[in-house]
Amino acid sequence: MPALEWLLSFFVLGGFVGFVAGLLGVGGGGILVPILSSLFLLKGMPADTVVHMALGTSMACIVSISISSLHAHHKRGGVIWKIVGTMSVGVTLGTLLSTYIASFFSSLYLALFFSLFMGFTAKKMMENKRGSQVPKSLNTTGMLVSSAGIGAVSALVSIGGGSLTVPYLVANNIDIKKAIGTSAALGFPISFFGTVGYLYHGWHQDTVLDNAVGFVYLPAVLLISIASYFTTPIGVKASHHLPIDTLKKLFALLLIIMSLKMLLSIILIV
Repeated sequence: MPALEWLLSFFVLGGFVGFVAGLLGVGGGGILVPILSSLFLLKGMPADTVVHMALGTSMACIVSISISSLHAHHKRGGVIWKIVGTMSVGVTLGTLLSTYIASFFSSLYLALFFSLFMGFTAKKMMENKRGSQVPKSLNTTGMLVSSAGIGAVSALVSIGGGSLTVPYLVANNIDIKKAIGTSAALGFPISFFGTVGYLYHGWHQDTVLDNAVGFVYLPAVLLISIASYFTTPIGVKASHHLPIDTLKKLFALLLIIMSLKMLLSIILIV
């Protein structure tokens, strides 16, 4: 692939991901990881580490998105910082441990886990139902254990954790708007330490990609972050005029197709 088309593909991808994130209120990992995996394979990256690079690069892209989201929710008083302070400890430990564990697995197993998780997420999105759990009270031990699990899973599939954190907080008697804002704030430590983990554990890997640091491809991070910055507000604006429930079901179907495509590509190459 020519250099210009290679770089342009990341900019276009960032624009699309930013729009979808603003439109549906979802993270970009479900789109970024499969497409980045395909792009890296086209560049001749070893199949054994291609998903690691896609996960690390996607996680780094989420850092800037999470900062913007955190700031917006904080201005509206939607962040419960006491909860963030406690759960940040858990998500940090879980995220760092998860990136360490991921370094020992091949791309095939990571792709399989990613596909299964996205399939589960897509199923929930299509159902569009609220959980039936009885509200409980948050306690420190429960928050630490749960947030560690949230951080671990988020790092393995490169998401900001919202699809896990929001249901957990709502099930524990937190108002949905504050749950979303608090989840957005927790997206920063997840994405930041997830990026640190993928940087460190991929430091000595031969990725064959110039300008890659560890499992993070810097040109992709820069271009995707810039493009998504401009298109996310467009997606937010469009969300007020389009049938979101229908779009979420279509997006869920897209997640399944892309995840299966990524898994198939890895199976055929490994």
